[in-house]
Amino acid sequence: MSDDRHWMSRAITEAEEALGSTAPNPAVGAVLVRNGLLLGMGHTQPPGGYHAEAVALADAKARGIDVSGATIYITLEPCRHYGRTPPCTDAIIAAGISRVVVGVEDVFPAMQGKALKQLRQAGLEVVLGVEGDRCANLVRGFTRATAYGLPEVTCKAGISADGHIATQSGESQWITGEAARQKGHRLRATHDAVAVGIGTVLADNPRLTCRHGGSHPRPVVFDTELRIPDSAAIFDHPSEPILLCARDAPQRELRADIVRLPRGAGGVDVEQALRALVCLEQHRILIEGGGQLHRSLLDARLVDTVCLFMAGMLIPGGRPWVGGSPLDSLAQAIKLKNPIMERVGPDIQLLWQMTHAVDESEESCSQD
Repeated sequence: MSDDRHWMSRAITEAEEALGSTAPNPAVGAVLVRNGLLLGMGHTQPPGGYHAEAVALADAKARGIDVSGATIYITLEPCRHYGRTPPCTDAIIAAGISRVVVGVEDVFPAMQGKALKQLRQAGLEVVLGVEGDRCANLVRGFTRATAYGLPEVTCKAGISADGHIATQSGESQWITGEAARQKGHRLRATHDAVAVGIGTVLADNPRLTCRHGGSHPRPVVFDTELRIPDSAAIFDHPSEPILLCARDAPQRELRADIVRLPRGAGGVDVEQALRALVCLEQHRILIEGGGQLHRSLLDARLVDTVCLFMAGMLIPGGRPWVGGSPLDSLAQAIKLKNPIMERVGPDIQLLWQMTHAVDESEESCSQD
């Protein structure tokens, strides 16, 4: 691995520490290096806090290190405009940094390569695209929200080896082992929101918190008729829940953001629901079921990643993780790609990617 790839990988590790805590800003990592030595590092702080570059510069300063002549590795193009914080490009130039290595350009309209141009005009060497795919994956939620008004979506489920999330009677605790459940909680912490359908709330009454502590994603319930009980555990969540219901659902006073939406097939319009979540600054959404909610999003091609924790257990006649009516032919099958498998204790984690509706439309246009 080249030095640039090595240090960008360190910056990516920094960025991963910030996932789930920075929206509406992207999670970014930065590392300062000179002559092969690490001088400082940092990642994006929660909204209103410093960006990754400023944190890395402050880290080096706290160590008593002058960073002039150093290289800074940044997973995303640095900002050049005044917002909640000053421009990072100005801080980089003022610090005397001589080389900037960037993973991916920022799609934000005020950016799109303009910061890189500013740095080059100031005499700095700029390299773009090191570990670009990995860096782009880190900011997929931010990119999708900025360019299309939609969030990044992951469908997650703990299933038996025959694809079920519960027995026919609804018993589901526990299908997967402790290690898989712990990893599922860590996955929650990297998202802005965790969403379930009202059926899951009525059956399991989850709190949707992260067991290991730290930040808790905001709880979301797809509840077309606003049936959620006043005593539901999510009302004890540290963050105010978001309830997505139909426009004509009953009027109720609840400790929640109630978002009224047009109806779609079998519930609220899922695309409009996701757009509403982006308006509430939720860019990375983890969908934890149930089966009908998974099916609605998969059918609409609004899913980026499928994450399944599979146990060595068979539940004949159980409830499937993807619900809805059966398909008539394989031509209608929902296609997944790029599989990754990892053993987690006695269970297996399976990851697939899915071609999103946005990406499908771009591919279609590029072929015309």
